[in-house]
Amino acid sequence: MEPSEIVVGLDIGTTKIVAIVGRKNEFGKIEILGMGKSESYGVARGVVQNIDQTVQSIKTAVAEAENKSGVDIKVVNVGIAGQHIRSMQHHGIKTRTSIEEEIAQKDIDSLIDEMYRVMTSPGEQIIDVLPQEYIIDNEPGIKDPIGMSGIRLAANFHIITAQVAAVKNIYKCVQKAGLEISGLTLEPLASADAVLSKEEKEAGVVLVDIGGGTTDVAIFQDGIIRHTAVIPFGGNVITEDIKEGCTIIKSQAELLKIKFGSALANENQENEIVSIPGLRGRPHKEISIKNLSNIIQARMEEIIEHVYYEVKNSGYEKKLIAGIVVTGGGAQLKHITQLIEYITGMDTRVGYPNEHLAKGTEDLTSPLFATSVGLVIKELQRIEKNNQTSTTGNTDDSKIKGHSKDRSNWFEGFKKFFENDNL
Repeated sequence: MEPSEIVVGLDIGTTKIVAIVGRKNEFGKIEILGMGKSESYGVARGVVQNIDQTVQSIKTAVAEAENKSGVDIKVVNVGIAGQHIRSMQHHGIKTRTSIEEEIAQKDIDSLIDEMYRVMTSPGEQIIDVLPQEYIIDNEPGIKDPIGMSGIRLAANFHIITAQVAAVKNIYKCVQKAGLEISGLTLEPLASADAVLSKEEKEAGVVLVDIGGGTTDVAIFQDGIIRHTAVIPFGGNVITEDIKEGCTIIKSQAELLKIKFGSALANENQENEIVSIPGLRGRPHKEISIKNLSNIIQARMEEIIEHVYYEVKNSGYEKKLIAGIVVTGGGAQLKHITQLIEYITGMDTRVGYPNEHLAKGTEDLTSPLFATSVGLVIKELQRIEKNNQTSTTGNTDDSKIKGHSKDRSNWFEGFKKFFENDNL
C-alpha cells in the first residue's frame, strides 16, 4: 500500500483548538506529521461567540502544525459540536416503477437526498443523514439493498441538524484564517472512529466524549449509529464549581482539577491538603483534597445522570454489550470509570486514540486528542470513498450502504450561501 495523501483535521473546541496533519502509511496506520494546539478564546459550549479571537486561535494552532509538519495547510476537515446539535429518527419510502429492474445506487442516493429535504425547525439545517437499515417490500434488516428486487424501498434514518448561524460562524472563522473547509464532521462520530473498535460497535456501545464545554454521546449497536446527543455540561463547569466552592481564581481551579482532582471523594483521605499561593502577598489558602473531590463528584454525577438518561431514552439500554467508552479531556479524571460504572451499572473503559496511530505518535494517545485524530481518520475515509471507481460494496462490511457521494449536496449549498454573503 502506498502512503495516502496528506489531510488536516481541525478541532475547534471550547478549551482548545487543535490542528493535526496526518496521512495513512503503507501499513494502513495513521501517521501524524505534525500537531498544533492553542488556547480557545471566543468559543463557549462548542459555539463561536467571538469571531476575531477564534480566528486568531485557529491561526496559532495551524501555524504550529505547519512548522512541525513542514506542510502548507490550505484545506481542513472541521469538527462541529455544541448544544445546538440535535438528532431525530425518520422513515423514508421510495416506490419504484419496475420490479424487473434491480435496486441501484441511484435509488439509495435519491432516498437519502429526499431526507435532506425533511422539514426542520426554523434556523436549523440538516448536516448529516445516516441510514440505519433498509426495508424492501416489508422485509426489514437489510444493510445493502443494491442488486435486490423490490417495488417498495424504505429505510430508517438518523438525521442530525445544526443551527445555520452556528455553522455559518464556524465557516467564517475558518475562511478568515485563510483556510478552506473540505467538510464538517460531527465530533462524537469522529471520536468514535478514533477510539472504538468494529467489534464494540457491533456488540453495542456508548461513546461519551467529555469536552470542555459539552459532553457528546453516541450510541452504536449492530455496527449502526442509533442515537446521538449533546449535553451542555463539560469540564469547564467543574472548573467553575471548584472556583466558587474553594473561592480561588479560575486558573488555580483548573490546575487543582488536573493535578489533584478525583471523581470519587471516598478515595481521598481527610488529612490530604494542598496549599494555594495567595494573591499579591496574601496568605496561602489550604484546600482539602477530599472537599475538592466532593465538588468534582457532585458535578460528574450530574453529567453521568444526563448520559444515562440518553442511554435509556435511546431504547438500547439492554443491548449494549460493550458498555461505555469515555474519552475527551474529562476522561483523564482519576476514578472516572468507577463512578460511571457505579451510577449506570455498565462496564466502562477509557478510550485512547492509539489503535489507529502509527508508532512514534505517543504524544497524541491521550483521550484529549480523540476528536482531532478522528477528524483525520474521517477525512481519509472520505477521500478513499470518493476515489473508489466501483460503487459496489463498502470497505467495511458493518457499514450501511450510504450515499455514493460522501456528503450529498448540503455542504456545497452552505458554501454557496456563505460565499454570497459579505464576509
